[in-house]
Amino acid sequence: MARTAVDWAGVFPAATTQFTEDLSLDLDETCRVQKALLDDGVDGLVLLGTVGENNSLEPSEKRDVLTAAKDAVGGRKPIITGVSEMTTQRAVDYAKDAEAIGVDGLMVLPAMVYVPQAHELVAHFRAVADATSLPIMLYNNPPAYRVNIELETLEELAGIPNIVAIKESAPDSRRITDIIRAFGDRFTVFAGLDDVAAESLMLGAKGWVSGLTNAFPEESVALVAALRKGDTETALEIYRWFMPLLHLDAEHDLVQSIKLSEQIMGRGSERVRMPRMPLQGARRDEVTAMVKEAAENRPLEARQKAMAA
Repeated sequence: MARTAVDWAGVFPAATTQFTEDLSLDLDETCRVQKALLDDGVDGLVLLGTVGENNSLEPSEKRDVLTAAKDAVGGRKPIITGVSEMTTQRAVDYAKDAEAIGVDGLMVLPAMVYVPQAHELVAHFRAVADATSLPIMLYNNPPAYRVNIELETLEELAGIPNIVAIKESAPDSRRITDIIRAFGDRFTVFAGLDDVAAESLMLGAKGWVSGLTNAFPEESVALVAALRKGDTETALEIYRWFMPLLHLDAEHDLVQSIKLSEQIMGRGSERVRMPRMPLQGARRDEVTAMVKEAAENRPLEARQKAMAA
């Protein structure tokens, strides 16, 4: 059975969701952040992933974010929404609504909280895929969700035509080679962990779902552009400059760190919904210092080299 065709590649920031001072949903600011990322050259948007605080939003708010994004940025680049629900039925319902709203794809997570057996994981992904014609990116993040999408599981899912991609957030970059060896180009592989992004792209990943791109989109785009051109020198210059911040993506407070970075760079607000709270004390000082140092030493020459025609 032929795979659903997609041209997903390049930098897809996991965009943040913005809140007002009373922590109600701020759709205008959320759309402003999305449009700014597109203006800076990213290749698509992932909305309502971990960084988008999916599980901190009410069901109606999630639909509102998608509707607003479709109106604000739809058609410029692909919009993919995270599907992160407690039960399979809720995931199915959300997938149907997302398709009706008009997004371009789904990033489907395992059901939240419960740690599934392999056959349960397959059944969950299959149920969502059967409920929609949208192309699907699976999200593999064993440190966060305590389950690994094994190669045997991917083999069972390979026959489902609209499962087209996998965001690989296992910290071991050997997974990229294992997937490509086992399946060739059956699944479009995306790097999903910021501090192994370059390694993943060098090994054959076609794109990068990135957190820290929210704060430094130009450098993220330049990094991928340099790698595409085979300009390893420029890519490494950008990557080494970026690495202290990229490590934040692997920490439990990644959302707060990314939103604080965004705020320092004038791109968004650090407001988060509980149980998350803004960074405090020494951790806040540490992240603030890292962002300011990065901002003062941006590799603009490297970026311009990478982006030159």
